[in-house]
Amino acid sequence: MSYRIDPQFIAEQNARAHQQLQSDYEALAGVLSRRGCDIEALTGQAQAFAVALPSWGVGTGGTRFARFPGQGEPRNVFDKIDDCGTIHQLTRVTPGVSLHFPWDRTTDARALREAATQHGLHFDAVNSNTFQDAAGQAHSYKFGSLTALDPEVRAQAVAHNIDCIELGHALGSKGLTVWIGDGANFPGQSNLRGALERYLESMRAIYAALPADWLVYIEHKLFEPAFYATTIADWGTSFACATELGPKAKCLVDLGHHAPNTNIEMIVARLAQFGKLGGFHFNDSKYGDDDLDSGSINPFQLFLVFNELRDAAQRDGQAFRPAYMLDQSHNVTDPIESLMTSAVEVQRAYLQAALVDTQALSHHQKNNDALMAAQTLKQAFRTDVSAILAMARYRSGGAIDPVALYRASAYRDHKREERPVVAGRSSSGIV
Repeated sequence: MSYRIDPQFIAEQNARAHQQLQSDYEALAGVLSRRGCDIEALTGQAQAFAVALPSWGVGTGGTRFARFPGQGEPRNVFDKIDDCGTIHQLTRVTPGVSLHFPWDRTTDARALREAATQHGLHFDAVNSNTFQDAAGQAHSYKFGSLTALDPEVRAQAVAHNIDCIELGHALGSKGLTVWIGDGANFPGQSNLRGALERYLESMRAIYAALPADWLVYIEHKLFEPAFYATTIADWGTSFACATELGPKAKCLVDLGHHAPNTNIEMIVARLAQFGKLGGFHFNDSKYGDDDLDSGSINPFQLFLVFNELRDAAQRDGQAFRPAYMLDQSHNVTDPIESLMTSAVEVQRAYLQAALVDTQALSHHQKNNDALMAAQTLKQAFRTDVSAILAMARYRSGGAIDPVALYRASAYRDHKREERPVVAGRSSSGIV
């Protein structure tokens, strides 16, 4: 029997912390009331927020040089669902799981869907993989997949994506994320225009296979493994391709897939303005595509992204519904702890953006008062909303302090006993 944290244990741990939380919550309520903000409404917003988990994120990641697996890592997709269920049990903010094929491929979609339902989970967008060669495939992607010169390689990559759609449909997913590593490492290696033409040809075949209520998310990445010229390297190329393909094609923004100091919040505003912002892969970055824990390096940037999302939601209403997902690599931390803290940090930025005094901001902008406009944003960003987030978890049946409760439960020790190490196998699928 797979170990799960007992709800009674959660209730007991919460009881010890509730009095202090209530005191902090009431104090914050007074601060916000003086600003004209209703803490109860904000708590409801926090409870309604959700961000999906990456199935591969519950396993230890790695670098180009090595991977150091942790104890009790998931051995298969069902183990991953158990870990994702535990994260949602404690945070109450991660009801979706994004699967990656072929890493998470199963021959029993019904059993996998039932396992997810038992944890209160559903399946978010599925991800294809043509940046690695899978065991037994006929053709290699060494020189490209959807852009490969060999039409048989392209056909294989297209077929894989369509297979992902069919499996995702059986699991209840509504979207496909496509990222390719195609490109060139040397000048002259590839005809740059021809590569994009072949990409669009391949994507049209994938697009045609989408169910009526599905979206396809085009993910761009500045570099790696194509260090000279990546075919889908920036938001402009992603936008152009999504526009060319049609209304079911959207752009996906990964916070780490940009050059250092790029104004990501402006990219978010542009894509939202033209109706092509499909969703996010949340992580953080110091140098490049670092896949660090969300909010660990630049929480202000994360807040500014959500400020633009707030603006877009106010302008477009229910029509604006981007998909939110974490996408990180955990090399030196317990992946469950990192994913819990990251989910809370994303939720924090969302709530801080909801605190922006939009009337004051608009007034300062109209009067060209740059300093006060910036200070209006800073006031919301500086507000510690931890008590609201904790109360939202408490009222939803989660943990007031997810990491402390997780450690007290000895969940990882239980999983170490249940999941003996299998030599030479990576549970995460990455490195």
